[in-house]
Amino acid sequence: MGKCEVCFRHCEIPEGGKGFCGARVCIEGQVKAYNYGKISSIALDPIEKKPLARFFPGSYILSVGSFGCNLRCPFCQNNEISWSDEAFAEMQNAGTMSPQELAETAAQCTSKGNIGVAFTYNEPLVGYEFVRDTARLVHALGLKNVLVSNGTAEPEILDAILPYIDAMNIDLKGFTDRYYEKVLGGNRQMVMNFIAKAVQRCHVELTTLIIPGENDSEDEIREMSRWIAGLTDEFGRKTGAEIPLHISRFFPRFHMTDRAATDVKKVYRLAEVARENLKYVYTGNC
Repeated sequence: MGKCEVCFRHCEIPEGGKGFCGARVCIEGQVKAYNYGKISSIALDPIEKKPLARFFPGSYILSVGSFGCNLRCPFCQNNEISWSDEAFAEMQNAGTMSPQELAETAAQCTSKGNIGVAFTYNEPLVGYEFVRDTARLVHALGLKNVLVSNGTAEPEILDAILPYIDAMNIDLKGFTDRYYEKVLGGNRQMVMNFIAKAVQRCHVELTTLIIPGENDSEDEIREMSRWIAGLTDEFGRKTGAEIPLHISRFFPRFHMTDRAATDVKKVYRLAEVARENLKYVYTGNC
């Protein structure tokens, strides 16, 4: 039996078993990343797709995903590779890519406008060891590292990767504990702590997907944007108003097909509300 200390779940994993995320296993009493080096998806994407609007705009980045996730969002866009039974079965016998191979592949793509590696698609931090090891080598080659995360990792995990991460897009999926716990199976306070620490060390942008009837009130977005605006840099200065926020439109999919897509006017209105406190607010999927 081993206890995983990566996220808020603190899974007690039996010998030979997997944690909730499906990516961490217990071997000889030690919890390890079962998904280390197992790549489910790789593509050269525009940086704006992460989404990052104010980090090397116009560039490309080699985007890489594995499998495993510690949340269960009913509207997940990447469930086929992040935590479906099919993904776990397919990845069980998949080959691996070493950190050195991935870093070298990123370097080979610089002629196509690539600036580095983005760890994305699934939740990268359930396999943070691969992120850490690869990002270190990517930096050594003079390239950038981007992390796209749900932000539900313990401070020690963030400390392990922050020296090598240049930019993050973090999902701030809503601003109520009810939504995080009942709908997503997550922990809002952990995400808030994660964001507050990350903004002191690297470029951070945030994304909120607006789900009709769940996190779409003006009061919630106003409270969220006020909190963001109050965040401080490493010197204690209030710089949160400069943090870009992406407010995105929901489309029915996966287990959440019981409601229509978010009204475009609603997305635009919530963006206006967020701009009461934030300088850079972007709308997506509209």
